[in-house]
Amino acid sequence: MARATTLPVLNGESGLSHYLAEIRKFPMLEPQQEYMFAKRWREHDDRDAAHHLVTSHLRLVAKIAMGYRGYGLPISEVVSEGNVGLMQAVKRFEPDKGFRLATYAMWWIKASIQEYILRSWSLVKMGTTANQKKLFFNLRKAKSKINALEDGDLHPDQVKLIAKRLGVTDQDVVDMNRRLGGDASLNAPIRDDGEPGEWQDWLVDTSPSQEAIMAESEEYDHRRQALNGAMSVLNPREKRIFEARRLADDPMTLEDLASEFGVSRERVRQIEVRAFEKVQAAVKTAVARQESAALAPAL
Repeated sequence: MARATTLPVLNGESGLSHYLAEIRKFPMLEPQQEYMFAKRWREHDDRDAAHHLVTSHLRLVAKIAMGYRGYGLPISEVVSEGNVGLMQAVKRFEPDKGFRLATYAMWWIKASIQEYILRSWSLVKMGTTANQKKLFFNLRKAKSKINALEDGDLHPDQVKLIAKRLGVTDQDVVDMNRRLGGDASLNAPIRDDGEPGEWQDWLVDTSPSQEAIMAESEEYDHRRQALNGAMSVLNPREKRIFEARRLADDPMTLEDLASEFGVSRERVRQIEVRAFEKVQAAVKTAVARQESAALAPAL
């Protein structure tokens, strides 16, 4: 896609300060410049335009990546995975939607980094349910809200409060807190030679912009409305199997559903696949309708 060979390379922790200095050399784009480059890339496969879009957002990747330093993984790998997410975002970015690339790319960058972290950690130990993954990525934020960021085990009252907020067991919180212990201080200097700058200067601002809030809220509402509407195309048995197999945090087995409906496991699997295809088609139709309605005033 973009001219990846010309991008700065981060070689381990020792090269971080040099990498940060290098990516600061790339200019930030004005809205009209960004729109022009995005149109050139999307409509004419202009790789130079894609290169400008990527390099102007490398600082965003670095900033987001610093927020994931507490997982004990090489920062060079975290940044690299974030850059992969950025390139995916540039590839799919639609400038006519009305939002800036940074707003769109932020979710791709985070998703790519989180996927890397999940692959790197032991999912067997960590757990694979949605709530346990939520705990994995939100424990530090939950501890911050109750002023419990000191090292060591949490107080039982703190454990109960966090467990309730994140929808997991007390033991889940205790185990995860111990596995994620030993985070480096955010006030530690980036460099050892006395130059100013602390890690916290590169952390993501936890207060999202109004544009980001609006984009996330609208996207969530659209998907929820589309899914709710799509579920109406299913009959009661299809809906029950679809929800139990595709939407539940702890999906039911084919055996259990086969017993519930008095059919074979293979029949349950067939119904599940058919229900998914029906919902998928209905969601696509609903999303297309919503997008057409949103674009209508501008036409």
